[in-house]
Amino acid sequence: MQVILLERVAKLGQMGDVVDVKPGFARNFLLPQAKAKVASEANLAAFEAQKAQLEARNLETKAEAEALAEKLDGQQFIVIRSASDAGSLYGSVTPRDAAEAATEAGFSVDKKQVALIDPIKDLGLHTVVVKLHPEVEAQIKMNVARSEEEAELQASGKSIQELAAEEEAAAEFEISELFDDIGAAASDDDEGDAPAASSDEEPAA
Repeated sequence: MQVILLERVAKLGQMGDVVDVKPGFARNFLLPQAKAKVASEANLAAFEAQKAQLEARNLETKAEAEALAEKLDGQQFIVIRSASDAGSLYGSVTPRDAAEAATEAGFSVDKKQVALIDPIKDLGLHTVVVKLHPEVEAQIKMNVARSEEEAELQASGKSIQELAAEEEAAAEFEISELFDDIGAAASDDDEGDAPAASSDEEPAA
């Protein structure tokens, strides 16, 4: 099926290109989202008549997207989730979650703009691409943690494995200190129970 692209579409072509696509892709994606029109003679003529207007609109939306990308790129958003000790989430973080986190922070991001190939299923920092325009994208980080405190530690560069190892080491240290204290107390008791030497005993010859 041949369509005329009304904007740049990744891996297909630029605005104005006539390209061959699968009918399902055209019907389910390109046509409903006004990214293309069926390549009929009437539509080709209409496109040529509107080309200058479409190009001007594209440049305007591109400029708006670039301004947003400049502010959004490199931003980090915290998402609190329940997870196992190993760091596996009970559930996942989806494009909707990423868009909502960015929007709550004051950025206008739609879930359709979030390019997340697979849902996030582990704690930690995850880089996510946001496609603001066919020619403009930004990268954000999703800081997925079980608490705000854990998110702060992850933001400082510590992984969930390092945090778990530190907690385990701290627990072992506390247990070791406890046993040392018990051992020292027992030693003091033993010394206190030892019989005193008799003053009547004569020194050995």
